[in-house]
Amino acid sequence: MTFDGEFQGRQVLVVGGTSGIGAAVGAAFAAAGAQVTVTGATDAECETARSALAGVTARRLDVRDPDAVAACVAEQASLAVLVNCAGVIRRGAELDPAVFAEVLDINLNGTMRACAAARPLLAARGGCIVNTASMLSFFGGGLVPGYSASKGGIVQLTKSLAIAYAADGIRVNAVAPGWIATALTRPLQDDPARAEPILARTPLRRWGTPEDVAGPVLFLASAAARFVTGVVLPVDGGYLVS
Repeated sequence: MTFDGEFQGRQVLVVGGTSGIGAAVGAAFAAAGAQVTVTGATDAECETARSALAGVTARRLDVRDPDAVAACVAEQASLAVLVNCAGVIRRGAELDPAVFAEVLDINLNGTMRACAAARPLLAARGGCIVNTASMLSFFGGGLVPGYSASKGGIVQLTKSLAIAYAADGIRVNAVAPGWIATALTRPLQDDPARAEPILARTPLRRWGTPEDVAGPVLFLASAAARFVTGVVLPVDGGYLVS
């Protein structure tokens, strides 16, 4: 899909955009002519992104820190698009309430912090937000109750902010990636006993790529989706319907 230069020169912030799906999203916006800033949790992640993502600015951000989030967003004076991709998963450990709380603080509260900070800037330009949900927004995960709860929360947050921000002219949508080949899913990819049932249920019979998710994100941020808000778009190769 091409967007006829509509992102040319527009300012885009991808929180959690130094690797995986976020990096693919940042690269896609940059290729479409946007001025892209991506954030990562560590200096090393940001340095890697600077080397890998041509034309993209990378800065460190801890989404658990409200002041840091506000400062990062304030730097984007002409912000048109906010994409929230920051997330962690702690398989097994999330059954500990302290780890559970940490995962929610990053994945769900971090998204809300960024949305709230960006609202005035996006309102000034009729901008939009795209959040990142998950297949585990719809299913339970015995080893990942924190991740699953956070992604279920992203669905309801997206719908709620779509209503709350509509009067400001801000659209709020989300993508729900299926089984995407990233570092977060590497343990599943490398375990045939877990990978084979996933692929068997996926009608398109393959793992998705981060680039498979980037296109739908750009669509939701584009004028082609100008009457779309509060939507959670599965990008899953058919997994949900099978």
